[in-house]
Amino acid sequence: MGTRQSPSGLTRLFFSPDEPRLRAGWRLALQSVILLLFGACLSIPLLGILLLVDPQLLTSYPQLKPTSLLLSVIPEALAVTASVFLARRFLDKRSIESLGLRLNVQSLLDILAGMGIALLQMGLIYLLMFQLGWITFGGFAWDFDQLSTVLGNTLLFFVIFIFVGWNEELLSRGYHLQTIASGLNLFWGVVISSAVFGFFHLPNPGASWVSTAGIFFAGVYLAYAYFRTKQLWLSIGLHIGWNFFEGVVFGFPVSGLDIYALTRIQVHGPELWTGGAFGPEAGLIVLPALILGAVLIYLYSMRRTD
Repeated sequence: MGTRQSPSGLTRLFFSPDEPRLRAGWRLALQSVILLLFGACLSIPLLGILLLVDPQLLTSYPQLKPTSLLLSVIPEALAVTASVFLARRFLDKRSIESLGLRLNVQSLLDILAGMGIALLQMGLIYLLMFQLGWITFGGFAWDFDQLSTVLGNTLLFFVIFIFVGWNEELLSRGYHLQTIASGLNLFWGVVISSAVFGFFHLPNPGASWVSTAGIFFAGVYLAYAYFRTKQLWLSIGLHIGWNFFEGVVFGFPVSGLDIYALTRIQVHGPELWTGGAFGPEAGLIVLPALILGAVLIYLYSMRRTD
């Protein structure tokens, strides 16, 4: 009977010793290359369309028109979704559903629960800052704009944040976290994917090491939602709700971006606590909100059996 030959050093460098697929690091690298290729193919025509819609696009950031933001997040969604699905199917040799994308009634409940938790979190931040005298209330959007403008912008930004939540959770808590965890372990999967998540927000206006740390902890928090449910839908709902309620409903900047707000406020407290122009996630005020969210996630998922 012949003996099984051990794989060569070069083979071990590229391929997993346990199953016939590339090692996690190579899969991550190739997924990133695919994402960049898709992004490059879409970016040039997209930039031309955006400049037609908003000729002052290059000088108006971070106060982009809602239509410009929408036209940018849709191609991003196409690139992220295509790269992750192709990598999951052909590099990971796993089903798309196994990424945490099982579709059933529970998926919708998770999304709605995530948005509800985010509403309570952002309400807590607003209440704390208001009670501490760090917020000056200036009125509501309908005091200044026509009702059609208010409704149109609210709906448009809600759609935008649906795409943002899908894009960032599919990539960060989906492919990045799970692929790193499969190659190393859960701890490093959470740490590295959350660090990359924070790094992705560095180009945003007003970003700093404090905001990067805040985004990192937000990434850890969103990872907790994934591991409590083994699905991405709760994390996606949390992400959508956080951005929407933070910016549109309560009037804070969203990761440095000024967007249409239903509540018109001025923030003038200490930047270390409030996050300043970047938003609450860059301030220490985010910590009690994350603690509240973690408790609510635990209570929501404690009877989970799947």
